[in-house]
Amino acid sequence: MDLNTITEVVRPRTRAELPAWKAGDAWLAGGTWLFSEPQAQLSRLIDLSDLAWPALAISDHGLSIAATCSVAELDALQCPADWIAAPLIDQCCRAFLASFKIWKTATVGGNLCMSLPAGPMISLLAALEGVCTIWKTDGSEQRISVADFVTGNNRNVLAAGDLLRQIDVPLAALKRRTSFRQIALTPVGRSGALLIGTAGRDGDLLLTVTGSTIRPLPLRFATMPDAATLRARILGEIIDGLYHDDVHGKPAWRKAMTLRLAEEIRAELAGIRP
Repeated sequence: MDLNTITEVVRPRTRAELPAWKAGDAWLAGGTWLFSEPQAQLSRLIDLSDLAWPALAISDHGLSIAATCSVAELDALQCPADWIAAPLIDQCCRAFLASFKIWKTATVGGNLCMSLPAGPMISLLAALEGVCTIWKTDGSEQRISVADFVTGNNRNVLAAGDLLRQIDVPLAALKRRTSFRQIALTPVGRSGALLIGTAGRDGDLLLTVTGSTIRPLPLRFATMPDAATLRARILGEIIDGLYHDDVHGKPAWRKAMTLRLAEEIRAELAGIRP
């Protein structure tokens, strides 16, 4: 869609060249949502492409993902053999309600910043204990977990002019066993619930609930819980007001699916045969 209110496009090449933020500004990365509907409130785009951030970087500390990394680039990443959590990347990329054309343009950071309950990059990076780096307008940086970055449906911690720079995934999280579950009302529909469990060598469990709730909700257990303990924890900590309500699923259904999928994940990671 043409954005006919835009009068200026700025293309900074360094952080120092980022212009002072003003009303009517918007960051432009992939632009798959930005150009999908009228944006009458906007008059200037700040194009991030010339910043040329490396999309992905593997180090001894784990994986760094630039906010401008495309979904296709992330999906194509060749992970080290001992990153046994790597299949989650493929699973979450394919949880997108989007075509391969969108994959090549849509960015990981854009999915986080939209902060929709069904955002699969939110699911992936919250489950892998990712940490966001935010460039603040005063020149400082803020680091915050992905789980805390998203605060609600289409809401997050970014203030006007703040810029998501990257997401760092710790090495330890990439070496955990994983279990993935997703459900939608239609075969290729938007996720009504997307849950991921990861387990460490010490037998702990991290269950991350997304899709069904308005924000990511990680539940950590020091040891693998039994079915009753898991159910009680979900019922106790995920109150009814946290379940999302839209045409892709009513709260009661999302709650039921959360309980069902969580138990499937627990059983799988505990080695219990169905």
